[in-house]
Amino acid sequence: MTYHRNPNTLRVRQGDGQSQALADTLLRDPNSSIRLKFLNLMLAATVGLAMLMAAHPSFARGTPESFADLAEKLLPAVVNISSEQEVKRDGPFPEQFMERFGRGGEDQSPRKAQSLGSGFVIDGTKGIVITNNHVIEGADSVKVILQDDHEYVAQIVGSDPSTDVAVLKIDLEGKTLPEVPWGDSDNMRVGDWVVAIGNPLGLGGTVTAGIISARGRNIQSGPYDDYIQTDASINRGNSGGPLFNMDGQVIGINTAIFSQTGGSIGIGFSIPSNQAMNVADQILKYGSTRRGWLGVSIQEVTKDIADSLNMKDAHGALISTVHDGGPALAAGFKAGDVVVKFGGKKVDDTRELLRLVANAPIDEAVDVEVWRDGKIVKLSPVLGQREKIDLAALSDNGVPGKSDGSVSRLDSLGLEITGLTDEIAKEYGIQSNEGGVVIAGVANGSDAEEKDLRVGDVVLEVNQNAVSTPKDVETEVQSALDSGRSSVLLKVLRGDRKIFVAVRFAR
Repeated sequence: MTYHRNPNTLRVRQGDGQSQALADTLLRDPNSSIRLKFLNLMLAATVGLAMLMAAHPSFARGTPESFADLAEKLLPAVVNISSEQEVKRDGPFPEQFMERFGRGGEDQSPRKAQSLGSGFVIDGTKGIVITNNHVIEGADSVKVILQDDHEYVAQIVGSDPSTDVAVLKIDLEGKTLPEVPWGDSDNMRVGDWVVAIGNPLGLGGTVTAGIISARGRNIQSGPYDDYIQTDASINRGNSGGPLFNMDGQVIGINTAIFSQTGGSIGIGFSIPSNQAMNVADQILKYGSTRRGWLGVSIQEVTKDIADSLNMKDAHGALISTVHDGGPALAAGFKAGDVVVKFGGKKVDDTRELLRLVANAPIDEAVDVEVWRDGKIVKLSPVLGQREKIDLAALSDNGVPGKSDGSVSRLDSLGLEITGLTDEIAKEYGIQSNEGGVVIAGVANGSDAEEKDLRVGDVVLEVNQNAVSTPKDVETEVQSALDSGRSSVLLKVLRGDRKIFVAVRFAR
């Protein structure tokens, strides 16, 4: 049944006699019981739809007729950022530049390099402004320019290169600026409308709109990448500007674009507000970030590794190293554990664990679940502070083993292994006292070759049991074969890095 704008006209599809008779009754007799029942039905449906829309705001979002009211409200709280850095003139390029413009090539006086970006006010009373770290990094001076062109000299409260977030403060001299609130980026869905406001190409307050194109993007910019992707137009100069939801809340900080031309092609990336807000709060409270530290090295759980650990599917983060003196060692973590839950949240992969650990409070116990020996084990580490750790000096709790230098051939794995003696360690350049056995040969076409195992790699564990002789390896491999497993899990030392590799048995 189709309803038209004319209230006195009710049309139905041609050939639908029963529907047409109903329509005739509704129009002919305004007091008919059918009409009253119909109106009551429509009223009930309308109320039900209204309740559904109220309970689920995202359900109610249609195509906006205009963004004008939203833009008018938000523009005053979005600012331009101008930073200057003194650069010394040296080398041939500055001399050629000076000569070209008739100023001679001997002038080596410093010049000012200027960068432009965007930001937004989150506290209009205290003058707190958020922007990107790369907008103000290395700057000798920073200015915040309001929509009315009023300029303030800004103080850099602190910044975090790892997430590209910076916090500025300006002296308002008793004034109050418009501010915008943080929103919950976790509630945003692919397809939701968003509005970006910033200073593209130095043009000043510019409003663009689009949708969220994707979530959880990793653009290889840092260890905590979790970007919101949007097709709202973002260009150079938008960096540090806010990405708003339709309630006028900041759900992202525009920070990067993908482009082969330097201009927008509809692929922009924003730091999620929940991540940025946590970093900004730490900077405001402590002057720097205070990230959690668990004290482990981790790697992805592949399908083969999951199979070797009797996991139903590949998820979580595999602990390859437990570092000495760290929270994980004190709490009972072991190399080979797979972290599947952290702080009550499911861990899908290593990036997820990195973010969860970084955002967790330090000096407080956190509930962690790991997969170990075919079952879930619950642990409660008290996290340290990552910024206080000398990551380059970390070691693990490995125990040296012994070897007699004997050789063994494992056709089921396509490997030839030999005991680790002083002579063999010298031959392969192995700088380790942890024991294990050395890979002396890898069969062409084997799964071991496909997994990039190499001559000179040291096998420290097989199926999470330490090995110090080829006989130990043979025992573990035979045990896996007898139990019907399709692969074995090797812990391998290569240089100063330890990794787990699942190798399938040859058919």
